[in-house]
Amino acid sequence: MAKVQNPTTTTLGYALFATRWLQAPLYFGLVAAQGVYVYKFFKELWTLILMCVSGHATETYVMLAVLKLVDVVMIANLLIMVIVGGYETFVSRIGLQGHRDQPEWLSHVNSNVLKVKLATAIVGISSVHLLQMFVDVHHTPRHALLWGTVIHMAFIASAAILAYMSGPMVAHTDRGHTDRAPAAPAQDQDHGSRRRTEPESERPPAAVVPPRPDPDADTEARIRAAGFPARKVLEDFDQQHPRGLDREALARLGKAEFVDARRNVVFVGPPGTGKTHLAVALGVRACQAGHRVLFATAAEWAARLAGARAAGRLDAELTALDDHPLLIVDEVGYTPFDAATAGLFFQLVAHRYERASLILTSDRPLGRWDEVFGPSAPAMTDRLAHHAEIVRLDGDSYRTRRATSAWAD
Repeated sequence: MAKVQNPTTTTLGYALFATRWLQAPLYFGLVAAQGVYVYKFFKELWTLILMCVSGHATETYVMLAVLKLVDVVMIANLLIMVIVGGYETFVSRIGLQGHRDQPEWLSHVNSNVLKVKLATAIVGISSVHLLQMFVDVHHTPRHALLWGTVIHMAFIASAAILAYMSGPMVAHTDRGHTDRAPAAPAQDQDHGSRRRTEPESERPPAAVVPPRPDPDADTEARIRAAGFPARKVLEDFDQQHPRGLDREALARLGKAEFVDARRNVVFVGPPGTGKTHLAVALGVRACQAGHRVLFATAAEWAARLAGARAAGRLDAELTALDDHPLLIVDEVGYTPFDAATAGLFFQLVAHRYERASLILTSDRPLGRWDEVFGPSAPAMTDRLAHHAEIVRLDGDSYRTRRATSAWAD
């Protein structure tokens, strides 16, 4: 018999959990403190400008004044971390996923990350204070310098220890979540108690416990279902071959966070520069992150959408594709499309706009897509590029280079 939860206990638990909102005014109070630091910053800046214009500012004064401004900014940054990160961690989610200005650290913030970042920010502030003492060393007592250095070293040591301890703590927590076996259902326990009292002939057959799903098996299933022409990984891509490749953008895309943010990726470059390799590699990363992916060439997508339209189920097909957070359209531009087919691609892009992600590869920039899609191109590229990372690959064909090298050998 299943265990019935006590309504009183449940209500009490919800009430206790709701008390987290008592912290909300504290964070708004910190917002007011942030305003105080903004006022202090501009007051110090205005004083520095007046001193420089009047000619009374010495080099030491300017340096100390600038360090004060840096100090104010760093404390303000610390406040932002506490306000946004603390509210997100301890009160409620803010819902910034997909916002173009979302800070990098907020996407993986937790109490441990927040503590480490706060500790490093405090070390930075302490460094500025200590530098101010040494710049104005002639007017700073020796014992103040000594204690300032000791306190600063204590901050560094505590931040290093905290960072060292946070790593094992996170790993231990993740391992505990992964290795912890699910608790036996209450009705299984009831069956077990009955087995001790019932005769052998009256015992029901033992329930078959399904095996726990293997995360690697799930990932492999998603990769196979994606329809990739071959498995490619980012680590095998020759980043030295294309000219002008934005490697920072590629590393950022490799985290697959663009899928959660419902952003698009467009690889543009001549044939043989690795566009399909990168598209497939990002698709594999998305599968590893738990997303369903579907890969096809532009011609294959055209045939699929045209077939759905002919069967009178185009809207149902577009809705069904929503089950795949990432679609990959390869070789855009290799074959021009008629107006009807171009309209189908526009419907695909418009349907997934700010709803799900697309990766496209093309041999021509978006400004020339009218050569492929005709009058539909401007409206389609406007939606596609609004939330997109456009990566340009320049260079000779990698395949031709290898073939030429082999012939030379």
